[in-house]
Amino acid sequence: MASFTIHTHGRLQEWVAEENGYFAAEGLTDYALSSHGLISPTHARAHAVPAIPDNRQGAYQSYQQGRDASVSCACHWTVNKAASAEFGRLWGECYTVTPCAIFVPAGSAIGTPEDLADVAVHVGYQSGSHYTTIQALEPFLPADRIKLAFGGSPADRVDQLLDGSATAATVFGAQYYLMEQLGFRKIADATFMIAAMVPHQVDLADVARYFAALRRAQIDIDIGHQPYTRYFANELPERHRNLVDVRRFGPGERLVFEPYSRAMYDRTQTWIDARDIFPGQQPLPNSYTDAVIRLQPAE
Repeated sequence: MASFTIHTHGRLQEWVAEENGYFAAEGLTDYALSSHGLISPTHARAHAVPAIPDNRQGAYQSYQQGRDASVSCACHWTVNKAASAEFGRLWGECYTVTPCAIFVPAGSAIGTPEDLADVAVHVGYQSGSHYTTIQALEPFLPADRIKLAFGGSPADRVDQLLDGSATAATVFGAQYYLMEQLGFRKIADATFMIAAMVPHQVDLADVARYFAALRRAQIDIDIGHQPYTRYFANELPERHRNLVDVRRFGPGERLVFEPYSRAMYDRTQTWIDARDIFPGQQPLPNSYTDAVIRLQPAE
């Protein structure tokens, strides 16, 4: 068994780093890539049609239960909260930004964000789509008219759009390109930040090697992502992979090698708590210094 397990998170960078030998070049040789269960190509359909989604197992719960990875990713809101709860530590030397949107079927009467008033948008519970849908709709709707349904994983929400059990759903990354290619309409952009989580026992030197390899891979993707989009096929369940041509997909997540600062950390905690996304939970006390890994002095 490899000593360093990497969750690929539905993106290209890890696959490019492996193809081009960047992990080995940076000194990370004993590793394995593993698709995380929330977006795994082996993810089975969770329910029959018609579905009434109320799936409250999301990204935060996966950290609460423990992920089998030396480094993994989720939206920065969840990783921030999970690190504050001491489920691991947030890697503070970089983050990623992913394309994301609220989609509706092509023939839907919904044409603007205002048309989503009191309409349940399917999202993942305490996962990126949960937070970002609120963030995307707040400029258009009062809080009491933003409605969410907890539809499960990105793959589940694709199924719900395809079978008509979702009037609207928020998806990101590979699923964003899938829905776009199938002709679903984007109602609001919901691009969001993703952060990495590192368990307490993991060797930080190996984590630094991993991100150095991803930095190299990001340059290759920036120069031309088209040779690598075939790797999105690894990140889609077969039932979805067979519907689309992944060669037409965009680059997906982009790594930003800027620090996740104390101001970002505090602002995120305040935003989450103000919206009662963790009902009944008191604000978590862990400090930025305890929750976030910085190799350089924190600003």
